[in-house]
Amino acid sequence: MFDKKTNIASQEAFGEAVNTGNLDAFDQLVAPDAVDHDPAPGQGNGPEGFKAMFTDMRTAFPDLHVEVETLVADDDQVAFAYTLTGTHNGPFQGHDATGKAFKVRGVQISKFADGKLVERWGSSDELGMMTQLGLA
Repeated sequence: MFDKKTNIASQEAFGEAVNTGNLDAFDQLVAPDAVDHDPAPGQGNGPEGFKAMFTDMRTAFPDLHVEVETLVADDDQVAFAYTLTGTHNGPFQGHDATGKAFKVRGVQISKFADGKLVERWGSSDELGMMTQLGLA
C-alpha cells in the first residue's frame, strides 16, 4: 500500500544510518530481496548488500556524510539530489588512505513497498571523487 510519508521517513532513516554508521538499521529499512540497479562492485542484494557496501565506504571514509539537497516523492518512489562528502582515511578500492577530502553530487531514486526499499537507482560523481582524492 502506498504511503508517501512512510516512504520519505524510511528514506530519511536510510540516510541517517549511512551518516551515523548504524548500518543494522538497514534490516528494518530494506526488503530482503531489494535490488540495487547501480551496485558497487561485488554488492549483493537486500540489507546485507547495503551493509557490506556502506561498511566498506565508512571504513575508507569514517566521516562519510550524505546531505539531501532536494527531495520529491510520488506514490511509491522517493527521488533526491544529494552532496556526499568524506575524508579518505582507510583503504578504498585497492588504494591506501590519502588523507584527502572529497565533495561530490549525486542523485538517487528509491522504490518502496510497505515502507521498505525494494529497488534503487542512483549515480554519484565517482570520477570527481577519485580525482579529488588523487586516485584518477
